[in-house]
Amino acid sequence: MDNLIEYRRIIEQVLTEYARIPYAYGEIQTQTIFDREGDHYLLVNVGWDKRRVHGCLIHIDIINDKLWIQRDGTEQGIARELEAAGIPKDRIVLAFHSPEARQHTEYAVA
Repeated sequence: MDNLIEYRRIIEQVLTEYARIPYAYGEIQTQTIFDREGDHYLLVNVGWDKRRVHGCLIHIDIINDKLWIQRDGTEQGIARELEAAGIPKDRIVLAFHSPEARQHTEYAVA
């Protein structure tokens, strides 16, 4: 339970830091969405840049005490930032890769 509380805190901290980075163009906001009851955490872009912008940049779920990265639209990779914040590699699943491909990463398969 202690790990779960710490994992939630780290995810929220990392996503909140991303949300504070302003967009250099358009009228785009980056928003955090935290569903602590269901353990779903998202970072989304919403706004206008000549056309409508609405999309998920990062999506992380906590499933069976592991962080499942469902979507990672960052350049450096959110897994590295979670790892730097203290989450062990064996608690992070790169869910956007197929199960077959995950076994070739440094992170958990499932």
